[in-house]
Amino acid sequence: MHKLAITTGLALLLSTGYAFAEPMTSGRPSAVLTPEQCQEVWTKAVPKGDALAKKDARPYIVNWKLADTDHNGQISKSEFETACTKGLVTYTKH
Repeated sequence: MHKLAITTGLALLLSTGYAFAEPMTSGRPSAVLTPEQCQEVWTKAVPKGDALAKKDARPYIVNWKLADTDHNGQISKSEFETACTKGLVTYTKH
């Protein structure tokens, strides 16, 4: 009985550690933008050019590391659209 308790406790600890080791991939599901909102923010954030630079992203991107999926220091339109579907882009209507 003692062995079973130790084994169960160890399994629980290991599985909990694994759960916390997984990287966050979902972003903020409750803040997902519609395609129209995403396009509106993209147009505002990148009026000229085809990528959002990290230095210009602060008002728009909630989590740079999750949004810049190829880790090249800029967010392409494709990455931006994906970030929108994960709730990683903020939307403020002006």
